[in-house]
Amino acid sequence: MKTNQELLNERIARVHKAIALEKPDRTPVVIQTDGFCANHLGVKMSDFCADLSYSNQVMLDSAKKLGDFEGFDAAFVAGPIFPLIFLTKVRLPGKELPDDSLWQLDEREVMTIEDYDTILNKGWSGFMRDFIINRLGVDFDGLMEQLSKTPQMVKNFEGAGYMIYSPIVATSVTELLGGGRSLPKFVKDLYKIPDKVEAVLDVIQKESLDILRQQMRATKSSIVFISPARGASEFFAPKLWERFVWKYLKEAADVILEEGAIVNIHIDSNWERDLKFFTAFPKGRCVFETDGATDIYKIRDVLGGRMCIKGDVPAAKLSLGTPDEIYNYSSQLIKDMGPGFILSTGCSVPSNAKVENVKAMIAAATGK
Repeated sequence: MKTNQELLNERIARVHKAIALEKPDRTPVVIQTDGFCANHLGVKMSDFCADLSYSNQVMLDSAKKLGDFEGFDAAFVAGPIFPLIFLTKVRLPGKELPDDSLWQLDEREVMTIEDYDTILNKGWSGFMRDFIINRLGVDFDGLMEQLSKTPQMVKNFEGAGYMIYSPIVATSVTELLGGGRSLPKFVKDLYKIPDKVEAVLDVIQKESLDILRQQMRATKSSIVFISPARGASEFFAPKLWERFVWKYLKEAADVILEEGAIVNIHIDSNWERDLKFFTAFPKGRCVFETDGATDIYKIRDVLGGRMCIKGDVPAAKLSLGTPDEIYNYSSQLIKDMGPGFILSTGCSVPSNAKVENVKAMIAAATGK
């Protein structure tokens, strides 16, 4: 019987082989999930969201019951940290919502046009901290204290033989303004005051990338997750997309690569007309993680043999489908994608997914 350390080493090697476009002994399975784990174990969502370390333990206990797969994307629940990622209010269970509700982004225009001048004059970090505390009402210091335990939360998973795929989560800077201003207001800004918006994004980008380098060097993370959550060009005119989304995403990805890590780009929405841009990245150093809105077969046709593809079992199937449907869908993906593929969910496992469906996805890769 293999030790947990042997299992961990085997699972990490399997994932990195797939990323390098080599053929592992079997297709690796990495699951992006958090709220599902609470429902899986009958834990109240309000308790699950109240403490990141507690959510870590619940997620680990859930993983052990799911069986033989490589690991989870992250080590703790995402909802409470969304204000740091999207600069928007989040309604949480047990606070603004009933105990067993899922958290909700409550996006509205909180950042003003006048704030652009403040950022240009005073910098980003101080502005962001004040904004999160005084306008979003977040206990910033308390949240930072919880996040400081991330290394231990990662070790908890590793000690049980499971990898945390990406201990570092980065955000494309466009998302910060898109959330703080609200997406409709932000898009209007791109037309009305494009030069000022670009200057602000440049300030945020410089400070953010300096912090990202520090985090990577401190943690020695081998894979970094970055999310341009609403960055698909279906939301923007192509010229605006290249100037205000792709420019900053590419710069951030290049920093991750320069630091020696793999860049995992989490692709929400439809990026089919943007796929050719990703050929600019070096072969075998990047992962295109799709939520299913971008046709995975079109991704394969453009990027297969160049980038590892990660995805894309749909949330709807995991909630409403049968184990046979999930098994057959996952098996077909494994057959069709070939080497350079990580079987995963289409974005996150929905909190109401059927446990037997998640197990069926894993079984399609493991044969167990």
